[in-house]
Parts: sequence; C-alpha cells; structure tokens
Amino acid sequence: QVQLVESGGGSVQAGASLRLSCVVSSSTASTYRMGWFRQAPGKEREFVAAISWNGGDTFYADSVKGRFTISRESTPTVYLQMDSLKPEDTAVYYCAADRRSWRPLSSNREEFAYWGQGTQVTVSS
Repeated sequence: QVQLVESGGGSVQAGASLRLSCVVSSSTASTYRMGWFRQAPGKEREFVAAISWNGGDTFYADSVKGRFTISRESTPTVYLQMDSLKPEDTAVYYCAADRRSWRPLSSNREEFAYWGQGTQVTVSS
C-alpha cells in the first residue's frame, strides 16, 4: 500500500516562504510522477505543480509560476518550495503520486492515484 505523508505547513505573513515535504512509503516510489494540489475553503481542489519520475520535467499552474518550485530526492521525498506567499495561497496542500511514469505531466487530478492527507498553509496579509 502506498502512503504519502505531507509536512511543513503553517501560518505565515504575506511575502514569507514555506517548504512543504512529502514522503512516499513505497519501494518503487522513485519511479512515480509526483504532484502538489491545493484546496481552499469552498473551492475545488486545484493543481499547483508536478514533477516527472526523474525530476527532469516540471509543470506549474500559472498562479504559482515563478514563486513555487517543485523538486524531489530519490529517498523518495518531494518538496514544494513556496516563496513570496500571498493570502490567496491559503489552502490545504495535498501531495499526489502515480506510478505511470511514462505518461506526460498533467494538471488533471484523475492522473494521480495516490494522495496524502494534506497540510494546512495559511497566509495572512
């Protein structure tokens, strides 16, 4: 069974930075596509960023491009470095994974089979 555990959320002021981490408990997780999504109160879960199995390809939502950076280690752990945070970044952030590494990166939630429980990020103005 694949489990994803996120950490690193918190409450910060606008302009600050946070780094989220996601540890994947699977012996083959180093071959998974990985992604981050977020869900604000009363809104649909939305795509934030994704990274290929080898880290060679990344994909970002327009709303975070240039401010957020997704990266990964072979441990396997995936990170989301969030800089210049804005109040509109406030949400629960979810880590997602999928073993179909041959498929292109996608912002579609249906492309990710495994999900973490989420970590809260709150940005105040």
